[in-house]
Amino acid sequence: MSVVALGLNHTTAPLDVRGRFAFPGDQLVPTLRSLRGRLPDSCEAALVSTCNRTELYVGTGDASAQALTEPALDWFAQVGGMRTDALQRHFYVLQDAGAARHAFRLASGLSSMVVGETQILGQLKQAVREADTAGTLGTTLHQLFQRSFAVAKEVRSGTQIGMHTVSLAAAIVRLAARLFDDFGRLEILFLGAGEMAAPVLAHLSARSPGRLTIANRSIERGAALAARFGAESIGLADALPRLAEFDVVVSCTASPVPVIGLGAVERAIRARRRRPMLMVDLAVPRDIEAEIAGLPDVYLYSLDELEQIVQAGSEKRSAAVGEAETIIESGVQEFVRWLDTRQTVPLIHALQAQAETWRAAELARARKLLARGDSVDAVLEALSRGLTQKMLHGPMAGLQGTQGEERAALTQTLSTLYLKCPMRGRR
Repeated sequence: MSVVALGLNHTTAPLDVRGRFAFPGDQLVPTLRSLRGRLPDSCEAALVSTCNRTELYVGTGDASAQALTEPALDWFAQVGGMRTDALQRHFYVLQDAGAARHAFRLASGLSSMVVGETQILGQLKQAVREADTAGTLGTTLHQLFQRSFAVAKEVRSGTQIGMHTVSLAAAIVRLAARLFDDFGRLEILFLGAGEMAAPVLAHLSARSPGRLTIANRSIERGAALAARFGAESIGLADALPRLAEFDVVVSCTASPVPVIGLGAVERAIRARRRRPMLMVDLAVPRDIEAEIAGLPDVYLYSLDELEQIVQAGSEKRSAAVGEAETIIESGVQEFVRWLDTRQTVPLIHALQAQAETWRAAELARARKLLARGDSVDAVLEALSRGLTQKMLHGPMAGLQGTQGEERAALTQTLSTLYLKCPMRGRR
């Protein structure tokens, strides 16, 4: 058995490329089934899609990493409207220990833009649930992810990896503090009510802004979220005409196309009479058209552009990261050992089947002898002799048919398995 991980993330691909492969949660099952159809029949598969990465995990028996990579890349290129060779520059392919190490680091928050964040763990668990629903999750990937969760728990409880984490919301607050004198007077608009919304809104509302407004396509979902944070709730379509009211606009919807265009922001800036506007786009693909960054008095930050800000305090986390890496490496070695044992499972089954065939044959022969009237002692002697001869036939033939280093290795193996005092092989 083998595990392969392939994909792209915020360190290998720019935002515009990542945006082509961002799959909403409700699309993971059909997407995974479509992708699974391109892989060998024996493969397991799980798809992880977040704002910063899209990754495919494959558990395979006989297929090589190369045999998996080519059809997977072709499928991704087709979905994203890119040439395969252009996409390949952004993709990484990891196998066995490398794949496990990557998954464990990801679950522990070490591969995130915000080192030590915990949101990715929930996203991984969702990926496992969706793979299970799609019927593509098997023993190998189940083990990989369950061990990932266990390692992440140990990292979280055994280190201070999250103590100095600077969240995206904290970065937004820091940016706002640079532009505006009084946070308590700010008018903040948040677009979207997905998984990322709650932790960001919790941080923003804790700073007691002048007004917090949540705009969402689903009025009911937006209203439920607004009630948690004492915010106003409006429909997404109602937000654009009111852009001029807001000092800070944070957008994180699941829209496949931008929801805030250049014209809407131009009108808002004119109405604000040169008062600055901070705009933060946390969505992949983009919610806010990139051209808006060129407007005067608009300060637009994409998800990638927040990276330098959220990495502040990384030096304080370095010791905790080292401790986490030690825990992760131990988990990797345990998983590799488990994979190795899985490699022998077919052989074990074959040996058991062969032994059962021999046992059944000798038992049938013994019963015939008893029915013929042979003594019990004679039958037992014949039964034991027959089983012994069958078990030793293969090793004896192997010794007689080999020479040199091959015979020496076989001699050592057989003596270890069969003799109380193993013999060293002779040339």
